[in-house]
Amino acid sequence: MSNIEIRRPVSDDVEELKQFFSLVLIDTYAKEGLVDRIQEMEKEIRDKENLLQEDLASDGEKRYFLIALVNGKIIGTIEYGATSQLVIDCTEGRLKGVIEVGTVFIHPDHQKQGVGSLLLNLIYLTFLNRNIKEFCLDSGYPSAQKVWQKKLGMPAYILKDYWGVGYDHMVWRKSTTELPIEFRV
Repeated sequence: MSNIEIRRPVSDDVEELKQFFSLVLIDTYAKEGLVDRIQEMEKEIRDKENLLQEDLASDGEKRYFLIALVNGKIIGTIEYGATSQLVIDCTEGRLKGVIEVGTVFIHPDHQKQGVGSLLLNLIYLTFLNRNIKEFCLDSGYPSAQKVWQKKLGMPAYILKDYWGVGYDHMVWRKSTTELPIEFRV
């Protein structure tokens, strides 16, 4: 894929990002067979919108988003910030204070084209530049868990049937000094 612009979001991006979060989560819930969990999906959309507002209000200090665009349209996001309460609870507090990578969303039409890898590599470089020594990442979606296992190896924590039978929750903990930087798109 060529002509991808990566940048920080600005206030003019908020409405498009809200629509983007909804689009990606509706698609994800459908692919994962979770269409009956409307309230959970709506809460997750609101949570992502709140994280975006936290980024914009703090100028990237509390949350730090990057967005990927092609021809001026958002096709991907990634962010990092303070560890979520979910991860703290799932790990019995062991990851409290560890930076968490989240909101790795890729437009359904652009998945499996290297956009996520590009965004992840840029977050890695941001960590190295900011002297961030470790991070965590969690996932409850089986399809996303397969991707993260390929990229990050086995998770540090697996919570069996956390979201219901067959829906585990996984949490990875990684040192930034052991990360491969794979510049490929």
